[in-house]
Amino acid sequence: MVRRGHGEPMKLSTVILPIYRWPEAKRIWQRAEQLGFHAGYTYDHLTWRSFVDSPWFGAIPTLTAAATATATMRVGTLVASPNFRHPVPFAKELMTLDDISSGRLTLGIGAGGTGFDAQALGQRPWTPSERADHLRDFVAVLDATLRQPETSMTTEHYAAVDARALPGCVQQPRVPFYVAATGLRGLALAAKYADGWITYGDARDPAAPTPQEAPHVVAGQLARLEEACEREGRQVPHRLYLEGSSSEKPLESVGKFVDWAGRYAEIGITELVVHWPVPDSVYSADQAIFEQIATDGLSQLDH
Repeated sequence: MVRRGHGEPMKLSTVILPIYRWPEAKRIWQRAEQLGFHAGYTYDHLTWRSFVDSPWFGAIPTLTAAATATATMRVGTLVASPNFRHPVPFAKELMTLDDISSGRLTLGIGAGGTGFDAQALGQRPWTPSERADHLRDFVAVLDATLRQPETSMTTEHYAAVDARALPGCVQQPRVPFYVAATGLRGLALAAKYADGWITYGDARDPAAPTPQEAPHVVAGQLARLEEACEREGRQVPHRLYLEGSSSEKPLESVGKFVDWAGRYAEIGITELVVHWPVPDSVYSADQAIFEQIATDGLSQLDH
């Protein structure tokens, strides 16, 4: 790990899509730990984009199995959303997974989007403002329920009535929340609750900025996060950048990865997340180069 930007050590993690039957998935999760990844995340969706007609398994059971198959690597969602979840039963699942993983769980959470699983429960599509409202209430209830043994509260969209969370999380005061946000409301929510902040670049069109422009987009988001944290009287949280949506191609070679990682380290990103290669997909990459990046990529930033 190297120290850049705001002084925190840079970490490298991976997203392992929940597309494999468990015997194969177990091998991948264990290999990710062997390669030294800080964390292994998975998408918390019911289906996803070009994988809509392909195998796709549930995030929480997958992470539970991954937690039992690994020993040191953190596990987490990237990201969960209110689209098909209620904070009270979800809190119980998270508390249980935190226990099974011996305190290695990170909750990545965001407002979600349209399509895919956004209408899976029969609800009408939410507007961007409604998605922000649901996320605001979802995070508030989830935060309270995981922090205390009994919670009763009512928000505009969710309620908790004598919701019990015993024995509580292994990680105290609760599992870390990493909030995905780029707009002002989301950044304010992250400033209030988050232990970490997630971005994948320009939310309007991630592929639009050139590879040279993309870090400047993220730097602008980070500046607004810093302003929101100052208003809350809180320190800027851990800062995660997810690869895979922009026009950048950092997994084509170790050299390209080092250049890419260096640009984000300089602006203050503290965790980079790359997708585990999936052949014949948008996440295709050379497995040998990917593994070399995992083992050597960050160590070359200071050379």
